[in-house]
Amino acid sequence: MTQSVVVQVGQCGNQVGCRFWDLALREHAHVNKTGVYDEALSSFFRNVDSRKADSGACAVGGRIQHLKARAVLVDMEEGVVNEILQGPLREVFDSTQLLTDVSGSGNNWAVGHMTYGSAYREQIVDKLRKAAEHCDCLQCFFLIHSMGGGTGSGLGTRVLSLLEEEFPDVCRIVTSVYPSAEDDVITSPYNSVLAMNELTEYANCVIPVENQSLVDIVNKIKHMSDGGMAGPVIKKDSTIISGRGGTSGMEKPFDAMNNIVANLLLNITSSARFEGSLNMDLNEIAMNLVPFPRLHYLMPSLTPLYTLADVNVPTRRLDQMFSDAFSKDHQLIRADPKHSLYLACALIVRGNVQVSDLRRNIERLRPSLPFVSWNQEGWKTGLCSVPPVGHSHSLLALANNTCVKSRFIDLRERFTRLYRKKAHLHHYLDVEGMEQSFFSEAVTSLSSLIEEYNQLDATKNKVIHDAPRLSIAT
Repeated sequence: MTQSVVVQVGQCGNQVGCRFWDLALREHAHVNKTGVYDEALSSFFRNVDSRKADSGACAVGGRIQHLKARAVLVDMEEGVVNEILQGPLREVFDSTQLLTDVSGSGNNWAVGHMTYGSAYREQIVDKLRKAAEHCDCLQCFFLIHSMGGGTGSGLGTRVLSLLEEEFPDVCRIVTSVYPSAEDDVITSPYNSVLAMNELTEYANCVIPVENQSLVDIVNKIKHMSDGGMAGPVIKKDSTIISGRGGTSGMEKPFDAMNNIVANLLLNITSSARFEGSLNMDLNEIAMNLVPFPRLHYLMPSLTPLYTLADVNVPTRRLDQMFSDAFSKDHQLIRADPKHSLYLACALIVRGNVQVSDLRRNIERLRPSLPFVSWNQEGWKTGLCSVPPVGHSHSLLALANNTCVKSRFIDLRERFTRLYRKKAHLHHYLDVEGMEQSFFSEAVTSLSSLIEEYNQLDATKNKVIHDAPRLSIAT
């Protein structure tokens, strides 16, 4: 059985990671009624016998002694990690998995990447190695971070480069939360573009999620749950599965947003955690969806995005779920893939869904989805029999689509407005090891990435629409 390690960096990364672990435990508890440590649990949890002197000793097989998450938590402010350690998930992490400081990175990529990256390099590598050593067969590292702040963008991408250096053959899937145009961190365009350079260089796959999309989705669900929607009743406070879960205190406005990103991760990892008729190996995501190494940004869409009061969803909603996955309202980044070019697409379905349902819906949607001419059958599918808690079925679509470039163009424009005036630049150049060439190299890399998408878009009119009948990759 393969195992994966989740690396959470910065405030956002740890908040999202906290929700992932809480919801993952709920899913396993829902399925594993007997409390036996099984292969499903071993994919993301260790079974530690706390009675033994060696806290790392595992109680292999048999009943659960004490679950420990396969995770490394890093933050240069200790507030969020301390909050997790005071909450109901405190026993899921031990001190060897945590790395914190007190002063933070001051919304400065250079402080996170250069200062803290150098100061804590050996400790980070040590914790990553220990997490890897607890795996029988390490398959993947999941990195969760934000792009706008200093620790998430700077130290997060430094950790990514260390993963590439120390574990070059292990897949690196990154979930990156991008700031909105109205972000209150004035330097977020600098941090994001500097981080983009590293993501393009060192990640195998990047799944970008945009704050503004999450805000729009949560507001829409709130409106629906307050009576603004006819038909099925939406559960109140049901953005996927609400609740504080991993931390104590009152629910915060961004908890629902974090739930959505956590559910994205739950769906990606579902085949690794549960059985299904078409299991999708995590390594297959990069293998099937990334035809060019730099173009590894996969647009996620998730449906349903809320819990119905009646979980017995009518069968007719199954086809609607597939349609929703390709509508812009369900994209976790503000872009419309239907009007741009697909390089490849993965569908990860959970619940009581048949291969015939999957095939029928792909055939139905395929004529309206423009694929590159040389990959007309570029679909990858996964079927997991265990649905998320509160649902009868769910669907995650991961699209390698050229429309993602529109978000990169917007980001470059916001960066250029600041950089043209050299605004706030001195805060970065005062950091030891940071040079102005880092900025020019980063924006050049981003422009090159945009141009590669442009070149593919230029071939769109040559797409062959009457390709042979689809053969689903398995």
